[in-house]
Amino acid sequence: MTVGSNVKQTLVNLKSAQSTLRIYSIQTQDRKAKNAYREALKITEEVLQDLEKRLKAIQLQEPQYKGN
Repeated sequence: MTVGSNVKQTLVNLKSAQSTLRIYSIQTQDRKAKNAYREALKITEEVLQDLEKRLKAIQLQEPQYKGN
C-alpha cells in the first residue's frame, strides 16, 4: 500500500468512527456521555481536516497517488 492509500484508508476509518460517535451522542440521555461524544467529534473533525490537508500535499508531491 502506498502512503496516499494509507492516508485515504485512515480517512475512511475515521469518518466511520465519527458516524458511530454521532449515533451514540444522539442515543444517549446521559449529559456527561453526550458531552464526551461531542468533544470526541470535535477532535476527530480536527484530525480529519489535518489528514485531508496531508493527503492534498501528498497528491501534489506525488501525482501518482491521486488516483489511488
